[in-house]
Amino acid sequence: MKAFDLTGRVAIVTGANGGIGFGMASGLLDCGAQVVITGRNAAKNARTVAALASHGDRVLVTTADLTDDAAAATLVAETVARFGRLDILINNAGTNVRKRPELYTPAEFRSLIDTNLTSAFLLCQAAYPAMKAAGGGKIINIGSMTSIFGVPFAAPYSASKGGIVQLSQSLATAWAADNIQVNAILPGWIDTDLTQVARRDVPNLNDNVLARTPARRWGRPADLAGTAVYLASAASDFVTGVAIPIDGGYSALG
Repeated sequence: MKAFDLTGRVAIVTGANGGIGFGMASGLLDCGAQVVITGRNAAKNARTVAALASHGDRVLVTTADLTDDAAAATLVAETVARFGRLDILINNAGTNVRKRPELYTPAEFRSLIDTNLTSAFLLCQAAYPAMKAAGGGKIINIGSMTSIFGVPFAAPYSASKGGIVQLSQSLATAWAADNIQVNAILPGWIDTDLTQVARRDVPNLNDNVLARTPARRWGRPADLAGTAVYLASAASDFVTGVAIPIDGGYSALG
């Protein structure tokens, strides 16, 4: 369908050198977009370049630490310099530290908020002028099921992801007149390097996830691609301020 065609559109996807970010970036590329991928790990970035080589010069992979306040403006400027515009931003960069809430240090709490929430806000701010100049844009912020459910081992992470949902709704109302749609995706339990660590850290997590998820499996990074393409395309031009769970039915159980 033409509505899902991203040919000529330019996207930034943060934290996309693996996991769900890579899955979403691959989906955008498959639909014709030009994509700038960022990540902090240079070795993973190099593997991403190799994995996406078939897309040629429609891909730019760059190393960036988005907890640096200046990084957002630099990334947007590099994108516009390379591709001439910016139409799509997916804020996916994030991290987690799992422990009981009374055990976090102030530095750990601030680091999680800065990585997961502050960096997304700064990138949205930096992207706004370029999107307005292009006549509109699409911002997709990656939240989490912990935006809906409390979990005992991820209080700061949950706070940051709840903030992502409220940030998305606020920006959606502020920028609707500029034809910029802002939405959130709430991934469920997706099989990535980070959740492999979670399965080691949290007793019985794998069995509990499978027992509660109606689809009876963990998600795959590619499961996020379709929703990302939809929210990045003209098909969603009248959709803004929503948060969409991608979780195999996990949240449907209440």
